[in-house]
Amino acid sequence: MPLVRFHSSCRAAAAALGLIAVAGCASAEAPSWTETPSPRPARAAAAPDASPDASPDAAPATAPYPTAATPALGAAPLPAPRPDPAQIARDAAAEAASFVQWRVGFRPRALAQGVSADIFDRAFAGVTPNARVTELDAFQPEFVRPIWAYLDSAVSSARVATGRARLASLAPLLGAIEARHGVDREVVLAIWAIESNFGANRGSIGVIEALATLAHHGRRQAFAETQLIAALKILAAGDVSPDEMRGSWAGAMGHTQFIPTSYADYAVDQTGDGKRDIWGEDPADALGSTAAYLARFGWRQGAPWGAEARLPQGFDMGLADQSIQRNAGTWAALGVTLADGAPLPDMGEMSVILPAGVEGPAFVVYPNFAVIKRYNNATSYAMAVGLLAQRIGGAGDPGFAWPRDQRTLTVAEMTEVQVLLGRLGHAAGVADGIIGPNTRGAIRIFQRGAGLAADGHVSAPLLDALRAAASG
Repeated sequence: MPLVRFHSSCRAAAAALGLIAVAGCASAEAPSWTETPSPRPARAAAAPDASPDASPDAAPATAPYPTAATPALGAAPLPAPRPDPAQIARDAAAEAASFVQWRVGFRPRALAQGVSADIFDRAFAGVTPNARVTELDAFQPEFVRPIWAYLDSAVSSARVATGRARLASLAPLLGAIEARHGVDREVVLAIWAIESNFGANRGSIGVIEALATLAHHGRRQAFAETQLIAALKILAAGDVSPDEMRGSWAGAMGHTQFIPTSYADYAVDQTGDGKRDIWGEDPADALGSTAAYLARFGWRQGAPWGAEARLPQGFDMGLADQSIQRNAGTWAALGVTLADGAPLPDMGEMSVILPAGVEGPAFVVYPNFAVIKRYNNATSYAMAVGLLAQRIGGAGDPGFAWPRDQRTLTVAEMTEVQVLLGRLGHAAGVADGIIGPNTRGAIRIFQRGAGLAADGHVSAPLLDALRAAASG
């Protein structure tokens, strides 16, 4: 997807370490907002830490220091104090009053953007802050799940079977979508499966309530307010009622989890009934809208997303990065082939990636892979969509040799990696436990200097090497 993703704050990462949040607590590696919003922000159970591939650069981290209140790296966090019921009640009352004050201030801004007073008042009737939304916004544990575990779940045998059944039962609809938008039907089904389990989990939180909560007291308040105004305009257009406009905690809606601005720009009326209904039981408009979105960003019908590759001995692992694109001839000259030794298909510019580092399988990825990442910028998500689409289309289990015995680092340990890189003079960004390209770049510099394979991958051996270098 485009780069709209909600990431764990550095406060959450620091809390996992038992530390006070480092200076500059806005995430240095959370992806920047692009001009084109994604269909949906990531949710709590989305892709693992292979995700933030388009984060902006940031200043070097400020290393936390141990005190009586902030234990040293690796130490167990101090026990949390018991909550005071009276204080909880006071906090709730203050939060409610603050929300009312925010709503009063937001109303004229919404009206100035073309939202009518009647629509605003009806949409906000009975809306109060949602504590669960606030909780989920503050903490998302997706960054500690290894890619193979995510793919096991996303491309499960049950999901493949359901996808194949839908491929048959919805053949006329899928054929019409494919003909209209030029997007392979299996890919549309794969996104539907991953986003909402074929419509079974579309979200149950009122979108106005969720976005109002985030606009009032979230980490991306301006973004949430923009989405909230877009949602109010959707209500004004009459495509859905406030009660029916439900979705995820982050305001993502419908079968394929569009955020309101993406709905406004890309949703289509696939059924021709005059409404763009992505919320109802009929998935036609949602699936058509997903295809329209992918088409808008350059989907090539019939072209692959990627394939497993074989890298020659001595290959420069620093070239294994999606930002490095070469044609088939250039990669062939470097000794790269398909996993079975066959030549790489000439499908335009492609990249080599190592989602699990040098110990895991290598892949070449094509332009369609980047299009899927416009929907969700996680490498793991794009692989899941591509693999599930292949399986739905009849392919067998590829049986990739993932390093399943590789220990996955915790958020606290990933934060420690960033802290140690900073101490060693490598600019990894704010120590927030989010591993983006500036951290990967710093890792590669350290790996080259230490004589290690420069794959930029965060691992337990890397952490051990950093600890040894920092203490030496």
